[in-house]
Amino acid sequence: MAESFNLDSYVRKVPDFPKKGILFYDITSVLGRPEAFRYCIKAMADRYRGQGIDAVAAIEARGFLFAAPFAEQLGIPLVLIRKKGKLPGETRSKKYQLEYGEAEIEVHTADIKPGARVLLTDDLVATGGTLRAARELLTECGASVPEIFGVIGLPFLRYEKALAPTPVFTLIQYHGE
Repeated sequence: MAESFNLDSYVRKVPDFPKKGILFYDITSVLGRPEAFRYCIKAMADRYRGQGIDAVAAIEARGFLFAAPFAEQLGIPLVLIRKKGKLPGETRSKKYQLEYGEAEIEVHTADIKPGARVLLTDDLVATGGTLRAARELLTECGASVPEIFGVIGLPFLRYEKALAPTPVFTLIQYHGE
């Protein structure tokens, strides 16, 4: 992996989105540049190849975009974690708190093998609320989550505290303004 790759130069920063005072880190600009997207997938594969990862679970929807090619490269299953009501068949769900309100995610129970080591991934790790709920969902289904992966991390939002004791690895971090 080229140490000199400048992923930051590919991440679009959008001030005052979705509301005034928020600086939004837009991953779609990475997806629109094949060299940046390729870098992310290769970095994931390089980090986790040979680490005994049995599957990768991804958060809807942008997490799917990074987890799918990673799963294909490693030859492991992709597990989808979706908003409630989007998966057919037998599911397990988990409610969690948002800043204003509540949300619920679910997973197909048949997709989680008891004892499996599942890498949990999303495009951006912010407060950690959705990822914490997803980790709990996976562990309730009998899997373990050895690490959480994100392309972008916002540690100033204290996700490491929310996700402890599971380690979090990101390709790039932003520390606020």
